[in-house]
Amino acid sequence: ARKAAALADSYAPTDAEADARLERATKEEEDQIKKTCEDLGLLLQEVTPDGHCLFSAVADQLALLGIIPSSSATYATTRKAATDYMHTHPNDFLPFLPSDLGEDAAGAGDAAGLMTPAQFERYCANMRTTAMWGGEPEIVALSRAYGVPIHVVQGGKPPVVVHDPDPAAGGQAAGGAAGSSGGKRIAYISYHRRLYGLGEHYNSLRPKTFVNSLKAAFQ
Repeated sequence: ARKAAALADSYAPTDAEADARLERATKEEEDQIKKTCEDLGLLLQEVTPDGHCLFSAVADQLALLGIIPSSSATYATTRKAATDYMHTHPNDFLPFLPSDLGEDAAGAGDAAGLMTPAQFERYCANMRTTAMWGGEPEIVALSRAYGVPIHVVQGGKPPVVVHDPDPAAGGQAAGGAAGSSGGKRIAYISYHRRLYGLGEHYNSLRPKTFVNSLKAAFQ
């Protein structure tokens, strides 16, 4: 019993230190995202952390921009749009998706651990019909499917990652006024690596002018 207690005590400081480091990193990330949002004139609109967060955040942005009607601004709409685009443009995504069997598995694709076409079919089906978490490939697909740049605000560098609907443009760090860039409509979302201890999460970012107009309407 004494050995067990001593062993538990030996782990306690390490766990506390790890928790403190995580708490500091979370706070730093939050502060960095808030600063970037302030610079861009954006306010965070929280999205339910249910596995559909990316698609809900983008749906909110598309409705704000008038690209889809508010009645269609659901995760189901944007999930379908993303997966339909990916499914019909497999060569744009297969070179970047790791095999779901692991990089060294026998069933992995020829190119060092990448998805096979059959695995990609399953990936698209699961992404379309389940609460499977969406990430960068789906952001690319949504940007191209709707023809709108998607700017992702994040902690660290670069503070803003751009996904442009033109494949030739490529991703890049960028800034600018909320909702537009050289006359183009822009969808803004935030990416959180460790929000509220939930792990990776996306939120929608609404222009302050829009939020203030809503407040005024209800006063």
